[in-house]
Amino acid sequence: MANSKERLFAEFAPTTTEEWLEKITVDLKGADFAKKLVWRTNEGFNVQPFYRLEDIEGLATTRALPGEFPYVRGTKKNNNVWFIRQNIEVTCPKEANEKALYVLDRGVDSLGFHFKGKDVSAEFIETLLDGIVCTAVELNFKTCGRRAVELAEILKAYFTKKGYDLKEVKGSINFDPMNGIVSRGKDVSDFTETLKAVVEACEEMPGFRPVAVNAVNLCNAGAYIYQELGYALAWGNEYLHLLTEAGVPADKAAKAIKFNFGISGNYFFEIAKFRAARMLWAQIVKQYEPKCDCACKMVAHAETSTFNMTVFDAHVNLLRSQTEAMSAAIAGVDSITVCPFDKTYETPDAFSERLARNQQLLLKEESHMDKIVDPSAGSYYIETLTNNLAKEGWKLFLAVEEDGGFLAQAKANKVQQAVNASGKARHEAVSKRKEILLGTNQYPNFNELANGKEPVSTCCCCSEEAPAYEKLDFHRAASDFEALRLQTEKSGRRPKAFMLTIGNLAMRQARAQFSCNFLACAGYQVIDNLGFKTVEEGVDAALKAEADIVVLCSSDDEYAEYAIPAFQYLNGRAMFIVAGAPACMDDLKAAGIEHFIHIRCNVLDTLKNFNAILNIK
Repeated sequence: MANSKERLFAEFAPTTTEEWLEKITVDLKGADFAKKLVWRTNEGFNVQPFYRLEDIEGLATTRALPGEFPYVRGTKKNNNVWFIRQNIEVTCPKEANEKALYVLDRGVDSLGFHFKGKDVSAEFIETLLDGIVCTAVELNFKTCGRRAVELAEILKAYFTKKGYDLKEVKGSINFDPMNGIVSRGKDVSDFTETLKAVVEACEEMPGFRPVAVNAVNLCNAGAYIYQELGYALAWGNEYLHLLTEAGVPADKAAKAIKFNFGISGNYFFEIAKFRAARMLWAQIVKQYEPKCDCACKMVAHAETSTFNMTVFDAHVNLLRSQTEAMSAAIAGVDSITVCPFDKTYETPDAFSERLARNQQLLLKEESHMDKIVDPSAGSYYIETLTNNLAKEGWKLFLAVEEDGGFLAQAKANKVQQAVNASGKARHEAVSKRKEILLGTNQYPNFNELANGKEPVSTCCCCSEEAPAYEKLDFHRAASDFEALRLQTEKSGRRPKAFMLTIGNLAMRQARAQFSCNFLACAGYQVIDNLGFKTVEEGVDAALKAEADIVVLCSSDDEYAEYAIPAFQYLNGRAMFIVAGAPACMDDLKAAGIEHFIHIRCNVLDTLKNFNAILNIK
């Protein structure tokens, strides 16, 4: 029997980082290592192509165990169980109750009820919760902040009337007046008194967290991950400060706050974000000197992003939300909501809601992700990401605190402006395909039509009053491309783009594929071809097909031979485009050729220009 202490692969000599770098440099064949392989993130730090043990030596993230301060590895010691939440918009309490009972029988163990403030009453709550065992499910309520204290008292009275142990009920009320400023531009008066009152109203229900930090709205407005992290910490700290200043003990104040985060499509970064968020929040709460470290535990709900959801090829939203939910589950959040895939263009139906529930059930029942605590721990990459995101998020947190705190910055529009600037930059990245939305700005379904589907309005406030502050912009990343494609479809005229493929086989096929994907993003009908012997043959075939656009697809060297003759033979009978940016571009432009499509193009602006030329309005 082999010695149990024998190291695996001991016969192999260790490879140093320098040796790896030397090997990579050879394989790059002279290409610049930093430009080719090092990724500069939106979060402000570089990501290397590989990481080793030496990269995580000395990191604070590797020192704690699950369930131990500062909770970077999670707040649970023995499992990774999370609540599966489904949100229900309540217009009729009886119908909402029936739906709640239905979904509770199908795997959901957390309910999110959203209703108007005018509906808050004891009778409303009794009808809404009828038949629900309130100690067996997490209950979350969202309504007008002015009725939050009243709602808390009604819930407490209802639980007492039904004989529940108030210490056993779990949930939240989502009182978040500062969200009104950043999301709706609403002028909130001094809310400290109400903030304190809602916390005290829930004092006998320690499992209820009435105060919310809705950082999910930052995510849905296109914020970078470090911004969501840094602002969320400042947001929570503002409430913590206001409560303790109002005389609420630090332990009670910290345990009253619940964080609602979004989950973007950046898989590994999201795992790192939640780990960093727990660690930093624990450090913040610790400064208020709570009596018990348990007050330093962050309770985090995660919701899949709407920013990257699409109307076209909408079933791809299932892939997006699945990886998002998976990253949050691995990161050890307390509850997750998966947005139904059709949320972007209609009220989700029973089918899409069922799929959304089942996405989490697959993670639990088939992948067993609820069994293992912090499975990402020890990964050189994720540990490094956790540390780097913590640094950048902390820098932003400190900057906000030094500038008066989150409330002051929100009232000065600084939070909204910073996030909206990031959202605008991401829209620009999507327009240039630097950020890919599968099925929208890359590899669209050539034959898909909206057939009446319209994007749901992103406005979150129906008030006719002018906002007192700048609001977050919730336009999804795909919205500009969708508007362009809908413009084409509604025009009643679908332009035909004909690929005139000629010359070098590999290049003409590659450029035809590129051009088809490019032009189909505007909803054009694309016609690919195997190849033509002469440009005249290709142009004749295009005209026979009644093409509105002829795209010349060949190699850079051959464009000097083919482009001008093809353009002249076409003689203005259709728009002429050259696929690529050949060295002879200036000569081609001098001959009158105006349109070129290539990887450096702003795809959205180019297609808008084509629609204008084709008189599609």
